[in-house]
Amino acid sequence: MGRGPPVEPAVTRPRTARPSPSLGLTLETAHEGPVCGVDEAGRGPWAGPVSAAAVILDPDRVPPGLNDSKKLTAAQREALEAEIRSTALAHAVAFASVAEIAELNILQATGLAMRRAVAALSLRPATALIDGNRVFDLGCRGVAVIGGDGLSASIAAASILAKTARDRVMVEMDVVHPGYGFAEHKGYGVPVHAEALERLGPCPEHRMSYRALQQRLAGRGRA
Repeated sequence: MGRGPPVEPAVTRPRTARPSPSLGLTLETAHEGPVCGVDEAGRGPWAGPVSAAAVILDPDRVPPGLNDSKKLTAAQREALEAEIRSTALAHAVAFASVAEIAELNILQATGLAMRRAVAALSLRPATALIDGNRVFDLGCRGVAVIGGDGLSASIAAASILAKTARDRVMVEMDVVHPGYGFAEHKGYGVPVHAEALERLGPCPEHRMSYRALQQRLAGRGRA
């Protein structure tokens, strides 16, 4: 395989230095061209796709209140999602399916969803700030930012779009596959989901490539 785009070492910034996400990391590399924040949602659940979003913020129109999506309420995420979509220079959301997770593994499927999101941007980025400690080949220079959704406004915006988009998919999935509670827990391994699996067995959207899920269902039906 040929060499991919430049890869930067993971960036770690003390959270105490930036109590809320800022454009600092974005502005540090903006002289090289557009900078997008990239984040995923749904790596851990037992069911459903993994999503990823890429966002290029307008420095003059950054929505107030951007933060790690996990620190926001559903209502706050939905309000910010609308603001991000109306003010960002470019934004995109993409998914990797349960079948792709099984074929590639969850890590590589996450990278696939991220590549799809970056490729779908209407403005080509020069740099991608990626939440976490791993840089995927996204077709541009990549910088891993540990804890990035709490440090970078661009990554925080991506985390919000990825989370809200995936949540809607799981609500729709609850209609197609009722009884598991997907609309409430979004596919995560909470007790009510475990009980439904014991009672109903898996549906096509369960990630049966996950060893933990295989082990949980191995004893189903035994006395």
